[in-house]
Amino acid sequence: MAVKHETELYAPLKSFFEKQGYDIKGEVRTCDLVGLRGDEEQPLIVEMKKSFNLALLLQGVERLRLSPNVYLAVERVRDKKGAVNQRWGELTGLCRRLGLGLVTVVFYKTKAPLVEVLAEPGDAPPQARGGARRRERLLYEFRERSGDYNTGGSTRVKLVTAYREKALRVALALQAAEAEAAHAAGLAQARRAARSGAPEADPAAERSRAEAPPGVTPAELRKRSGVPGAAAFLQKNYYGWFFRVGRGRYTLTAAGTAALIEYAAIAEISAGKL
Repeated sequence: MAVKHETELYAPLKSFFEKQGYDIKGEVRTCDLVGLRGDEEQPLIVEMKKSFNLALLLQGVERLRLSPNVYLAVERVRDKKGAVNQRWGELTGLCRRLGLGLVTVVFYKTKAPLVEVLAEPGDAPPQARGGARRRERLLYEFRERSGDYNTGGSTRVKLVTAYREKALRVALALQAAEAEAAHAAGLAQARRAARSGAPEADPAAERSRAEAPPGVTPAELRKRSGVPGAAAFLQKNYYGWFFRVGRGRYTLTAAGTAALIEYAAIAEISAGKL
């Protein structure tokens, strides 16, 4: 159940900290809850809000000037799916980085409220796992892009990633190879027509050219595009730009041709790398 006023948090928080030996008083010089325990010089300070927000966070940071023992307290509503104040892992990490404690209160219809401490004041922030690997991925993506083709802050748009750039280079190489093959086939046909029934100079060679399988090999595309992993782009075919016409031979699909038109500016830059 959701509370109507943040003052409803006071009673369960007061009871919780009193059980830890604190003498609790409310609204002491604008602090929502203040506690003292034994001979401790540093007071306990708790700032309360119905939900976690920037105002509460700034308030807590300000209270750190009075004491290092500061908690932020909010209600925890279990049935609010996807609400901002339900990202408890991230909020806990944020509080730890700032040296703040974080307490949540869950209210029930038929039993006493549950107070749970998610972070203690002064807790060291947890070590980020996989940070080095993610940093390397970030740097790799930055270095592998040939230019700045995206507008920062964009959402729901196709991003020009390093992967897309390389796929475009492979598609461009495939388009060029197919165009060359078509041009060569046209020249051969023109030569045959020009001879108009004259005996072929090299019948075996003519038959070989006529029987050449369609498509382009990954090895040729790797050489043309300069993309070492060209074969992987063809096999995974993430964007649907390539079609396998036979064992180890590929052609460009209509989607691939459309992509080269859509990303013509980038394709032109890539063309300089072929």
